[in-house]
Amino acid sequence: MMSFEYRKATIKDLALLTNTRIEVLIAANKLSIDTDMSEIEIESYKYYKSAFENDSHTAYLIFDKDKFIGTGGISYYTVMPTYHNPSGKKAYVMNMYTNPDYRRKGIATKTLDLLINDARNRGIKNISLEATDMGRPLYEKYGFVQMLCEMELPMN
Repeated sequence: MMSFEYRKATIKDLALLTNTRIEVLIAANKLSIDTDMSEIEIESYKYYKSAFENDSHTAYLIFDKDKFIGTGGISYYTVMPTYHNPSGKKAYVMNMYTNPDYRRKGIATKTLDLLINDARNRGIKNISLEATDMGRPLYEKYGFVQMLCEMELPMN
């Protein structure tokens, strides 16, 4: 059985996290590798820097020896308290990625375990995410369910 290192990211990992974010977005949106992602790269770097400074994001980096093979993150935010969520604290899983050569080895499940435990330790009761077709079976197996009431207004 293969053994991988799961390391909690720090502010020192901004470049790796930013580069990986671009890879994830290109893959998830089925974009050409030539797509201009410069603005998203700049904004992602700023996001990670701010989020690590104010502790509103946790990310894990996965390595096979010295080779980077995956990541996953969870962002924390607060909304107005509700009956079902009196604290108003919420979390959003994002940027789940495993190198194609390492898929189907339990890496994403282990990463999700680490992220969910981080949220649980913060007292979070509501966790959401957007699933790609490839990721949906993992999230459903984990217990995530399709939301029926939420709506979105694209402001293009």
